[in-house]
Amino acid sequence: MDLGRIHNIRVVPQKRISVEGGDVLHVINSTEPEFKEFNEAYFSIVKANFIKAWKRHRKMTMNLIVPIGRVQFIFYNGSGELILNTTIGEDNYCRITVPPKIWFGFKGLAKRDSYILNVADIPHDPLEVDRKPLIDFNFLPEER
Repeated sequence: MDLGRIHNIRVVPQKRISVEGGDVLHVINSTEPEFKEFNEAYFSIVKANFIKAWKRHRKMTMNLIVPIGRVQFIFYNGSGELILNTTIGEDNYCRITVPPKIWFGFKGLAKRDSYILNVADIPHDPLEVDRKPLIDFNFLPEER
């Protein structure tokens, strides 16, 4: 059973178009089913072997892309049940669409800083974010 699909988390491979002088990396198009609305885009940086966890957005739908580096993402439901453990980045170029109310954390797996782009349907609002300490959920080994 695909728990990510049950919780409406979608992992969608993205196009990487080889172009002389540097590749073009697709992110999202307004015609795709994962696109709700655009209100803000921002990058989060995670250092090598650093874990940033745990938080959830009460209203925001996230569209996460890792164009530089490699990042492990872990998602839990409100009951603490694992939904998805996946890794994306330069070698597995995908977009993860995450609906509101999903707990998540991530870990930088590259030897350098990794960059996470979030294309969000609402502007970032620190008052709509819940946080828990790292010890509240297990940060699992990377699934291969």
